[in-house]
Amino acid sequence: MVQVCLNGPRGAADGTAVPLTPESMAQAAAEAVAAGATDIHVHPKTPCGRDSLSPRVVAATLEAIRTRVSVPVGVTTGARAEPDPEARLARVRGWTVLPDHASVNWHEPGAEEIAAALIDLGVGVEAGIWSGTDAAARFAVSPLGPKVLRVLAEVTDTQAAETSARTLLAELGRAHGRPVLLHGEDAGAWPVLRLAGRLGLATRVGLEDTLVLPDGRRALSNAQLVAEGLVQYEWAQRSP
Repeated sequence: MVQVCLNGPRGAADGTAVPLTPESMAQAAAEAVAAGATDIHVHPKTPCGRDSLSPRVVAATLEAIRTRVSVPVGVTTGARAEPDPEARLARVRGWTVLPDHASVNWHEPGAEEIAAALIDLGVGVEAGIWSGTDAAARFAVSPLGPKVLRVLAEVTDTQAAETSARTLLAELGRAHGRPVLLHGEDAGAWPVLRLAGRLGLATRVGLEDTLVLPDGRRALSNAQLVAEGLVQYEWAQRSP
């Protein structure tokens, strides 16, 4: 599986290729799926471009994207969108249109409460396990571990990304038997994607994780990143 991460916390300062409105997210999603993406991760945005968990904003985003694609669509529940854990939980419980899945950063306060609420709503949980945090240890003893949809092994180290990725995977161990999606960010995005290919793990790529192609050129779209990501992934699978 190659998931496309359409925008993340990026904003207008990161370039016009980053989709910030429901309509532009839907267009970007359709193009990315046509390029080979089989799953979508998106950060719904307010009109001023800020991440939001508002039921109204989430509904508008999901409805727009689903008019253009039929693959699963997931959203963030990160603290960046709502720093207060109780308010974040209330937002999630108030969603009127549900995503297929939602990512939960396991190192953030209130993560397990958010995950439990999502499971009660019938929404798949992507357990975000960030390198350099205690998330893997917390996830290892969580009773919710076996109930999540998948684990997002998120490598935040951009200098020694592959080494950090292998360390994170070792910390995760069997990950409660759940599928693992491995990805990096910025300078670590492409090395970690290729490692995922060599290991046969799911991965993701998109403007949330990187703004550039492997050769350093600025990416023109999420679709271009997905197309190149598939090339890199398949090449890595064939490499010794």
